[in-house]
Amino acid sequence: MFSPRSFYLIVLLVGAQAGPVVDLGYGQYEGSVENTTLITSFLGIRFAAAPTGDLRFRAPQPPVTVKGVQPATVESNYCPQSGDGTSPTNPFNKRSAGPDEDCLFLNVFYPSNGAGKPNGGDLPVIVWIHGGGYVAGGAIGVPGGDLITQSNRGVVTVVIQYRLGLFGFLPGAEVKKGGTLNAGLLDQDYALRWINKHISKFGGDPSKVAIWGDSAGAGSVLQHVVANGGKTEPQLFRVAMTSSTFLPSQYAYNDRIPELLFSEVVAQSNCTKAKDALTCLRGVDQTVLANINAKINNAAFYGVFQFVPVVDGEFITQRPTLSMLEQKVNGEVLLSVTNTFEGTNFVNQSVPTEAGAYSHSLFPKLTTLQTNAIAKLYRGLGTETFQDSAIMGESIFICPTFYLLHAFQGRAYKGEFAVPPGLHGNDYAYYFPSGGPPPAPYNTPSFTNAFAQSFTSFALNLDPNVKVKVNGTTDITPKWSKYDLGNTEMLFNMTADGTPDIKAVWMSKALLERCVCVIISLFACVFNVHNPKVVSNIRTADKRKL
Repeated sequence: MFSPRSFYLIVLLVGAQAGPVVDLGYGQYEGSVENTTLITSFLGIRFAAAPTGDLRFRAPQPPVTVKGVQPATVESNYCPQSGDGTSPTNPFNKRSAGPDEDCLFLNVFYPSNGAGKPNGGDLPVIVWIHGGGYVAGGAIGVPGGDLITQSNRGVVTVVIQYRLGLFGFLPGAEVKKGGTLNAGLLDQDYALRWINKHISKFGGDPSKVAIWGDSAGAGSVLQHVVANGGKTEPQLFRVAMTSSTFLPSQYAYNDRIPELLFSEVVAQSNCTKAKDALTCLRGVDQTVLANINAKINNAAFYGVFQFVPVVDGEFITQRPTLSMLEQKVNGEVLLSVTNTFEGTNFVNQSVPTEAGAYSHSLFPKLTTLQTNAIAKLYRGLGTETFQDSAIMGESIFICPTFYLLHAFQGRAYKGEFAVPPGLHGNDYAYYFPSGGPPPAPYNTPSFTNAFAQSFTSFALNLDPNVKVKVNGTTDITPKWSKYDLGNTEMLFNMTADGTPDIKAVWMSKALLERCVCVIISLFACVFNVHNPKVVSNIRTADKRKL
């Protein structure tokens, strides 16, 4: 049986028309043109060396130079995957495919003529960073051409991959000493630097880059916003866009829980007695490590992802909440959208848990005084499972979005996706409608255009009020005001009779107060101080390290 790449070579031999070729210096890649849409794609471009062998757990390195023209018409490997936790308890409350490691590839899409040449130059660039809790996901199946259509052929799209799970986010002092922490984030940074250097060859303007993602992809955007103390050089993006910002507990790299994770990986890899544990881990077969990765993640507390970014003291210099409150950020403008019920998918709806107990399972470093304060704060919101879902959704997704908005105050916009059921991930189908299931929960063209084109309009014009006109459609979104504490946000919803319901609404004061309490300054909850100005005390409160 022929592989896809072998088949590609056979087609060339029988005289098929060659696609456009781009020379990247270290290699030449040949893409393909979709004749109906006139969108050219380059799939599976290697942007960094294979992170295998001695390069495992290290920062990304330049790709090896390859002679000849490489086909870029089929999807590349995706990184080893795992899921989120399924355990009813948090182990850290106790003292105790086609997947391949060679997966640092990206896909580029741009509007073109029939010969595959860019249809104009210096276009804004949208970089999509996939979600998946930092343990799953990839570029495969993400139809970057959809964003080109939604922008009226006005952007270049890049979809990147990065190391996941323990391959990309193995924490601990030993990793700091003998390798590189947050390797998955550094993969993303390396891809952005590749874009800065090479995107002009695809018709893009490196000075007009927007980075966007959903869930952990949006969390990644947040990490790049605060990277290097907000002083990344050169500027790698001007626009930051987040859909369901994901910010779980971000510990210092050598805190108790990160060290327990490292020790567990070492133990399950039979490297405990090795003179150098990290060297031993580099010698373990990737399939063995992938199985360990899946096992550890599956054993996590329900809905929690184990291998996530840490504060490494170099790329991520301090806790992101502190950087955002100090407004030490990269980027010029921000657009952020959250979903109404972000936490429901990550809470076991069949096992009601008292809010204080649930918050302790979610944040094992909380004191009893703090968990009691959280229980009091959420007590009147509904059933126990609803309270638990609210704690998860607000603390991990919604409140971090408000901290981002604060960091960009005066140059940011906030939206809420509320179409029933309003769950985490329900918005994805509007961004990539040709990407397959699950389908959009409410597929009305006027709504879809208004919602999806908010992002492409923002990437193009730095303002969602400057509309993109596609096929003569009229945007039904009213004037969108900039974010300010206690101000309005744009609500994207539908009425009971199926009519689009898009309007500016006042933000919930109670929600803003909970965000101040639960994440920024829990001592304010304990002493019933519900005042957003309490953030001035963040430097002291932030030391509690959830």
